[in-house]
Amino acid sequence: MANTNLIKDKYKLDIVKYRYFWLSFTGILLIPCIVAIIYLMVTQPNHSPLKLGIDFTGGTILQYSIDKKISIDEIGKIRTDLQNIGIKNPVIQTTTEAGADEAKSEVKNLISIRTTFIGDKESKDKVGEITDAIVKDFSSAQLVQVNSVGPTLGSELLRNTLTALILAFILMVIYISFRFRTEYGWIALLTLFQDVIVVVGVFAIKGIFFDTTVDSLFITALLTIIGYSINDTIVVFDRIRENMRFLAKKYSSGEIIDASINQTLARSINTSATTLFTLLALYFFGGSTIKDFALAIIIGVVAGAYSSIFTAGPILSIVKERIEKKHA
Repeated sequence: MANTNLIKDKYKLDIVKYRYFWLSFTGILLIPCIVAIIYLMVTQPNHSPLKLGIDFTGGTILQYSIDKKISIDEIGKIRTDLQNIGIKNPVIQTTTEAGADEAKSEVKNLISIRTTFIGDKESKDKVGEITDAIVKDFSSAQLVQVNSVGPTLGSELLRNTLTALILAFILMVIYISFRFRTEYGWIALLTLFQDVIVVVGVFAIKGIFFDTTVDSLFITALLTIIGYSINDTIVVFDRIRENMRFLAKKYSSGEIIDASINQTLARSINTSATTLFTLLALYFFGGSTIKDFALAIIIGVVAGAYSSIFTAGPILSIVKERIEKKHA
């Protein structure tokens, strides 16, 4: 049951009153993300908004474990050695991970080498040549993992993931439009699009400056973010709809939307905070292989909570006011 004394309650945030400020602030946050995405689409041969990993482009990743820290000069030497044996444009990344024996504080340094696809016929010889080049500089180096994805499988996986994302968007908009009204559906689509742009934009920036690539786990993170964000938006919309039903004759749509957002504010903050605690633990202690996955969801959770409060509400208030003026 809606609170009939809604307007007399004191709220922490006046969202609707400063709606153009919040929407302008959102636009400012989106600008660097959009610029980074466009830059990669223009400069990359495949016109992708992100630097794609071998899951999508096809290729081979070899991972070596060594017992010493690797300097930037040594990375350059490794790249030169690999180019000398015919490895074109190798991408070399290093990570440091706590070893199995924590009592002795052993540290395991990993070298990841990404190359073009190494086929089955040449696999043994080519991997052996790369290993020899690594061992020449790091005698303690041990090959711990080799992952290969063929170009055909990679492109098929990319098509399937894009299809999954598009279907997720369409089905959620249909559901919101059916559950509420049409304007709620396209506003929910805008908030989802904003959340995806933020996450993709951050990883585009990371790709430009840190050569970060995305794999199938990133798509899993995006789908998780879409589900989380739409859930938060539905909670806000549901409260707005309930209050509109009982209080539309007593208060303006802006007042009802503002009060509804504030009523769900504590729930949104508490849910996001508890989720972030788990994700931060996963990011800092979960190992290097899932850091980007955890980071994507962390950004998405923050963006989803922000958009459901500071994007969905203000846009809905503008739409409702125009509808009221039109009917008047």
